[in-house]
Amino acid sequence: MRLFSFAGLSLCLALTTGCHSAYIAATISNHTSQPLSVVEVDYPSASFGTQTLAPGADFHYRFKVLGSGELKLLYTDAAHTDHHAAGPHLNEGDEGALGITISAGDPAWDLKLVNRK
Repeated sequence: MRLFSFAGLSLCLALTTGCHSAYIAATISNHTSQPLSVVEVDYPSASFGTQTLAPGADFHYRFKVLGSGELKLLYTDAAHTDHHAAGPHLNEGDEGALGITISAGDPAWDLKLVNRK
């Protein structure tokens, strides 16, 4: 009986404390007047992106940082010119929000971390 009570208490504690996994909520925004193609963000250990991003559109993605390193943005504009931009540094376990705004000039990076490792 005592073992059953301990198991029940352990289960209740596990359910109430929950599990939390650190991630970065990213948004890429196209503030140009033309569509962008092959938009890619490289981050430590992986990458994500979208084939096209219409003018005024946003692309949302969540990722977990495994390893440490710099962010990189790659995209092609409507004139078929390839663009590359270096971004901020991330460490494994970082958590927060990342905004990347692509406009006529250099892309703007807005990284807000709530948990910096």
